[in-house]
Amino acid sequence: MTTAVKPTGPDRQEFSERLLKGSVKKSYEPVVDIDWDAPLDPDKFFLPPRTVSLYGTPLWDSMTRAQRIELSRQELVNTLSAGIWFENILNQALLRKIMHTDPTSRSTHYALTELGDETRHMVMFGKAIERVGAKPVRPRLYHRMIINTLPFFFRGSVLWVAALIGEEIFDSLQRQMMDDPELQPIIQRLMRIHVTEEARHIQFARDGLRKRTPKMRRPERWFVGNVNGLGGWFFRYLFTNKVQYARVGLDARQARQMARTSPHRHEVQVAGFAPLAAFLDEVNLMGPIARRGWARTKFL
Repeated sequence: MTTAVKPTGPDRQEFSERLLKGSVKKSYEPVVDIDWDAPLDPDKFFLPPRTVSLYGTPLWDSMTRAQRIELSRQELVNTLSAGIWFENILNQALLRKIMHTDPTSRSTHYALTELGDETRHMVMFGKAIERVGAKPVRPRLYHRMIINTLPFFFRGSVLWVAALIGEEIFDSLQRQMMDDPELQPIIQRLMRIHVTEEARHIQFARDGLRKRTPKMRRPERWFVGNVNGLGGWFFRYLFTNKVQYARVGLDARQARQMARTSPHRHEVQVAGFAPLAAFLDEVNLMGPIARRGWARTKFL
């Protein structure tokens, strides 16, 4: 005879209760918790220089400090714009999920709390784009059509993997850059707020995935473990979006090619993806096709 092994650690409801208590203790209202009237320092960057896509390339070496700062501003705006559209997708997917869950459960209550956080983040990103005096990078029509379709596919394990891909890479990079002395103070504050609240969202998604993976059937495990490799192609497109180079007056095609082949940029991307890569390995959701995709896009 064998004895069933009881899973260690808190169950989903207990874990959600912990996150709810953490949200009560430490949450922000960016409209009032950021000094939007604070002046911008004309000699400071909007992203730390080492995280700008062209850093370490011959093109970067040929640019003036003012041009480098402007590129950091446009890359920040590009990233914040993508953050707004991703939060939109995640919120739609969470709302659809909540429709089929117990409205009295702690996990539902935390999902609703996360929705509130994300809507405030969308406002924060929008205000930041306006404050730095730039225009958002709007998705094209076919991009918007895809964005509105994705929530229908973000279900079960796919939802949690998508949430981690969309949140954890940004979170990891922000943790590395938010204390950089060359960064605009208003952006430092934005990143600190985002990192604090996203830490709970990442824990919620990781816990959801940890509890689902042991119950996955082989076809689902294979699909989820390999489809996540598409994230590398998405971020490759995002981080080297030609719009940000064109707005600075650079040859967009040349700049994108130089960024994509930059050894330093490869190191930055690997460092940003490392925590998520380790987690996907831990839960056996880094399949061979996904691994190839992340490697080809220079995240592994």
